[in-house]
Amino acid sequence: MEWVILALVVAAAGYAIVIYNGLVKNRQMVEEGWSGIDVQLKRRTDLIPNLMETVKGYMSHERETLEAVTNARAAATAAANGTPEQRAAAEGQLTSALGRLIATAEAYPDLKANTNFLEFQEALQTVEDEIQMSRRYYNGAVRNLNIQVESFPSNLIANAFKFIKAQYFELENEADRQVPNVKF
Repeated sequence: MEWVILALVVAAAGYAIVIYNGLVKNRQMVEEGWSGIDVQLKRRTDLIPNLMETVKGYMSHERETLEAVTNARAAATAAANGTPEQRAAAEGQLTSALGRLIATAEAYPDLKANTNFLEFQEALQTVEDEIQMSRRYYNGAVRNLNIQVESFPSNLIANAFKFIKAQYFELENEADRQVPNVKF
C-alpha cells in the first residue's frame, strides 16, 4: 500500500513538473514572439527618416502629412517599452500616417519614379509583411499560454507560480489593420 501511495505522489509531482515546464515554455515563446514584433517595428521606425528625406523634396507643400508621420513615429518610439495594447495603439497611428503618406505620394509622378523612394517603398512593404508574420506568431504563442493558464489542472500550477495571461497584439482601428498599399 505504501508503494501505491508513493507511486501516486511521484506521478502527481511528475505531472506538476510537466505542467510547470509547459507553462515556462509557453511564456518563453510569448517573449520570443514579442521580441520578433519589437525587431520588426524598430526596423520600420528606422526606415521612416530616410523615406521622409526622399519624400520631402517632392512634397514640400504636404507639410501636414509629413508632420503626421513624424509625430506618429515619435509616439511609436516612445511606446517601445509599453504594453502590447499601448504599442499596438501607437503603431496603429503610425500605420495610418504611413498609409496617408503613401496615398499622397500617388499624386507625384516624379516621386513614384525616384529610385530611392522605390527602394524604401519595397523595404517598407517587406517590413510590413514581417510585422504581420511576427504578430501572428506572437498572438499564437499568447493563445497557447493563455489556454494553459486558464485550463484545469494547469491553472492550479499557473496560479501557484504566478503565471499570468499575456495580452494579444491587436490594432484597435479596423482601418489600421490593413497593411498600407505601397505598390506604385
